[in-house]
Amino acid sequence: MPRFYRTGDFAFLVLFVALTTSFTLRGLAESDLQKQAWEAHWISCPEVPRREPGVFHFRRSFDLGAVPAQFFIHLTADNRYELFVNGKRVACGPARGDLNHWRYDTLDIAPHLRSGKNVVAAVVWNYAGQAPMAQMTFETGLLVQGEGSAAVVLNTDNKWKVRADNALEMIPWDERKVRGYFVVGPGERWHGDRYPWGWETPEYDDSDWKPALVLSPGCPRGIQDSRSRWMLVPRSIPLMEEKLERLRKVVRSTGIPKPAEAFLEGKAPLTIQANTQATLLFDQAYLTTAYPEVVIQGGRGAEITLVYSESLLTPEEPVWEKGQKQNRNETEGKVMIGYEDYFYPDGREHRLFRPLWWRCYRYLQLEVKTAADPVTIEDLRANFTAYPFEARARFESDDPTLTSIWDVGWRTARLCAHETYMDTPFYEQLQYFGDTRIQALISLHMTLDNRLIKNAIELGDESRIPDGITQSRYPSALPQLIPPFSLFWIGMMRDLWWYRGDTEFLKPFLPGVRQAVGWFESRLSTSGLLGHLEWWDFTDWTDPFNDGVPPQDALGQSSVLSLQFALGLLEAAELEEGFGALDRAQHYRTLAAKIAGKVRQSCWDPSRRFIADTPEKKSYSQHANLLAVLVDAIPAQEQRDLIDRVLSDPQLTQCSYYFRYYLFRAMKKAGLADRYLEQLKPWQEMLSKGLTTWAEEPEIGHSSRSDCHAWSAHPNVDLLATVAGIEPAKPGFNEVAIRPHLGVLKELRATMPHPWGEISVHYEREGNKLKAEVFLPEKLSGWFYWQGGRRSLHAGRQTLSF
Repeated sequence: MPRFYRTGDFAFLVLFVALTTSFTLRGLAESDLQKQAWEAHWISCPEVPRREPGVFHFRRSFDLGAVPAQFFIHLTADNRYELFVNGKRVACGPARGDLNHWRYDTLDIAPHLRSGKNVVAAVVWNYAGQAPMAQMTFETGLLVQGEGSAAVVLNTDNKWKVRADNALEMIPWDERKVRGYFVVGPGERWHGDRYPWGWETPEYDDSDWKPALVLSPGCPRGIQDSRSRWMLVPRSIPLMEEKLERLRKVVRSTGIPKPAEAFLEGKAPLTIQANTQATLLFDQAYLTTAYPEVVIQGGRGAEITLVYSESLLTPEEPVWEKGQKQNRNETEGKVMIGYEDYFYPDGREHRLFRPLWWRCYRYLQLEVKTAADPVTIEDLRANFTAYPFEARARFESDDPTLTSIWDVGWRTARLCAHETYMDTPFYEQLQYFGDTRIQALISLHMTLDNRLIKNAIELGDESRIPDGITQSRYPSALPQLIPPFSLFWIGMMRDLWWYRGDTEFLKPFLPGVRQAVGWFESRLSTSGLLGHLEWWDFTDWTDPFNDGVPPQDALGQSSVLSLQFALGLLEAAELEEGFGALDRAQHYRTLAAKIAGKVRQSCWDPSRRFIADTPEKKSYSQHANLLAVLVDAIPAQEQRDLIDRVLSDPQLTQCSYYFRYYLFRAMKKAGLADRYLEQLKPWQEMLSKGLTTWAEEPEIGHSSRSDCHAWSAHPNVDLLATVAGIEPAKPGFNEVAIRPHLGVLKELRATMPHPWGEISVHYEREGNKLKAEVFLPEKLSGWFYWQGGRRSLHAGRQTLSF
């Protein structure tokens, strides 16, 4: 596991770096952090309720004769913290988890220290009842443990000072501003005249601050004498990326002239005179996740509002209920509705407002109401933030639309990946395991970073209820269970095993896999199909499915749910076989075949020539039939014809963007992968509507709620795995199979990362002739398949002609 972060550049260092200082270690060494209680104690603010909303500033001053080469601290907080060293913001955290697995961060803050007086400061906030749904919490607290004789001065105790900040008021969600399910936390209202400006710097006078209230010691998970509700485990993912991002365009201006381009570039301030109301609407040009920053001079008595939205709405009243998004690029006649932050300046210079949590927006509106004092906006900018994925894959072809689909898909995947994968950055920021299975596949195809995937698998296991299945989303303060999502959690492990191996990491999760499978197996009815399932049997957001649940008969029987279980059994069998549990793997395969056979027997309609959704044969869906192909409930020789009819029959309940991933798997299995590019019309339509990330669901008579849902970004997987045809032929990607399906393309270049290097292909096609240049990294070999033929591949560069 990586050792620490060096906060100077937020790089996540992969190799262990030993301490090189000559002093004798005192306190806890890194190796002891998970073995015994920490010397540091959780601290909080005295005389303040610890389970109510609040923002708190903590400081610790200390002197250094000389700056050591390294200065490690281990820290965490509830709910969250931002850390400052000598006035510089260097980190924020902790990574989200639950109370039984509370993450802590390890940082080397030596680059920010100096000889003489130093100050380490942290702002800690507790959203309490207004916390994001993804935020677990116990009570307000901060914990810092120093490592080594110099760093133990930072162990949290009553030598730390604290001040409750009354400058912030939290703004609850308002359904008139954001429609639908919105659980990302509150907006913020900041009063500049109450804020302790400069509190994080060494020069600040904290003589009137109170000593911190000392709570329980820090305790790692699993020790015998634990006296803390937070069970500490080390962070397993890097710090989030942050980089400067500037607004692209002023859409309109009221109350003042439209500012010059230099204002957008941060090169010219904007002054708004006294007793003025002004509104500026900005277009970022693409959706983003970022910390907005406004730098202000003057303006005492003014109110400054920032409004954030994915898109503008048509002005039908009430706008939040009836307004439509339509083309996201069109602004004329549309209105801005979104969630908000407020800032009230104190009249001084260089006042920076930045919310505690990042915001998601394409359109940002700045509203200013001045009193007797004019206000100058010195700068309006943002810091983009997301998980620091680095795209290693590339895709180019003679169809430029595919490049746009590729780019938009990657942006969607990035905005939906922070400290966890998340369904939507605007509305929920929750890690749903049905979504996450697809997001993890994007990461496996486009990057070499497996840490967020492993984090998701761990969190899935941590979410399991005593019955055995996972929760549908996690972390989540409100438990929610979608049983099929437990099967996708198993599928995610299967995917990691196929693409990266990593058996040492996966093996501890096999008991959880078995318990989840057992939960479903115990609910098989005498008919061989699943009977009634508890909780929410969501499969897909498609209108004929009531609340996303496929039709069931009076006994709860559903071919869709039963076939999803059969597919999960087959993926679990691959894992079991890979770990040597051959008998269990065989049992899973036999049971999957039995379920598939029973579905065929009870749900096949010979007149319609489709698998029905239930034995009553009253409804039919693409879902039931594509799943039937994936688990061989349909004989192999009949699968191509069935999928051909599935694609052409509009009377079937259609898959949404999300479940089309599995439709495309069935097409590929049935030998119809050369028709894949034809199926990208819904993504082309989204491009034509100005979307810069992929929407949650099709807009059929309504606007899609979410403009950014990474479960719709799976074309980035298939452009590599299906069109370019690059896939592992064996678990661990120890052998490659390349099967291109070019459709109408004449030329294609693609690169896919592999743990041993890069796999690159270049195809040129003229009629039935194909020229393929393939490069494989050292040690990798495999096979190339084209129109029934097969050629061997070796490491290095090779050219094949067909």
